[in-house]
Amino acid sequence: MKSQLGLPAVRAVVQRVTSASVSVDGEVVGQIDRPGLVVLLGVTHSDTDTEAAWMARKIRDLRIMREERSIGDLGAPVLLISQFTLYADTSRGRRPTWSQAAPGEIAQPLYDAVRRHLEQSGIDVAIGRFGADMSVTLSNDGPVTVLLESS
Repeated sequence: MKSQLGLPAVRAVVQRVTSASVSVDGEVVGQIDRPGLVVLLGVTHSDTDTEAAWMARKIRDLRIMREERSIGDLGAPVLLISQFTLYADTSRGRRPTWSQAAPGEIAQPLYDAVRRHLEQSGIDVAIGRFGADMSVTLSNDGPVTVLLESS
């Protein structure tokens, strides 16, 4: 799938972790205390629930846990963090532009849709706070980090 802008649609950086948490103003707002995934999720202007559902299935079924298992196989949790900076354009100059990132009124419903699709498939999902300045702490396992694009 390509967005109307010709870019890959939903993007995610997926990290296998032994534990992770996200804090806002020093308060933990989401955490996972056992092996699972941290997913940094970015969306663009033309993304729809179709791309959100695709991404949730891909995250659930991706065989990057130990012994080539998925979080769906293990019932492992996800810490889902909104990350508009995944759509940074660094092709010109030294300062990134964010014009390809969807604004909050478009991005938040899609972020919520990915969360909902994961939860409906039986995955425990912890979340950050959309639009907040967050501090993410994690213990990367492996390390294993994968970039997903719904193209």
